[in-house]
Amino acid sequence: MGFMAGKKALIVGVASDRSIASGIAEAFAREGAEIAFTYQNEKLKSRVEKLSARLGQNTDLLFPCDVTSDDEIDAVFAELGKHWDGVDVLIHSVGFAPREQLAGGFTESITREGYAISHDISAYSLAALAKAALPMMEGRDAAILALTYDAATKVVPNYNVMGLAKASLESCVRFLAADLGPKGIRVNQISAGAVKTLAAAGIGGFRKMQNYAVKAAPLRRTVTIEEIGNAAAFLCSDLASGITGETTFVDAGVNIMGMVFDDDE
Repeated sequence: MGFMAGKKALIVGVASDRSIASGIAEAFAREGAEIAFTYQNEKLKSRVEKLSARLGQNTDLLFPCDVTSDDEIDAVFAELGKHWDGVDVLIHSVGFAPREQLAGGFTESITREGYAISHDISAYSLAALAKAALPMMEGRDAAILALTYDAATKVVPNYNVMGLAKASLESCVRFLAADLGPKGIRVNQISAGAVKTLAAAGIGGFRKMQNYAVKAAPLRRTVTIEEIGNAAAFLCSDLASGITGETTFVDAGVNIMGMVFDDDE
């Protein structure tokens, strides 16, 4: 029996088999959790359906959810309530900025519209989901987990407005942790390394980011979605019952490095 046996988890943000959210789903299923998923649109529904079936989950527990719509978010929990008496875990693996915002200089690329879109989808959606989930999570020793990136506190070329959105997300995690703690809900986040996912493909110069991570990381490599999933399973389980409001880095140690020299210098 796995250490998440009996837990009911809703995962928001699966885009493909190689997304971080799918790595989290793999770990949750291995450790015995029951999983429900949302999908963004009909194009992605079949991918999520295949993942759910492969993990031995109930494929009826798939719900459409555009996180920019409060009505769709509310509908997810209304429908989920017909199947479950509560939710123990909520995973927020959602981030988006228009592609033109993720290349070139920050001042050159940023627009009012791009700023609003990236913050709405990447940061506000966490608060919106937590608010809608609260009636099903309160008093269950539940856990909410978000996915962030080190560009929330450091400048990363081409990440641009998404760095601001991740900073907003990280602050949201702390405020939610303080607000929801008395209700028995922990809120944490994982700051993942430069993992090649569908979303990462839209960032200009992403291969350079990965190459730098390999050179800079104390472990001299990048991380895998499986490693991120394992950390997520721990943080959302009773094993981490005393942890809330925290950012856990799963990046092979890149975040601790202030400067990196080439080996031949």
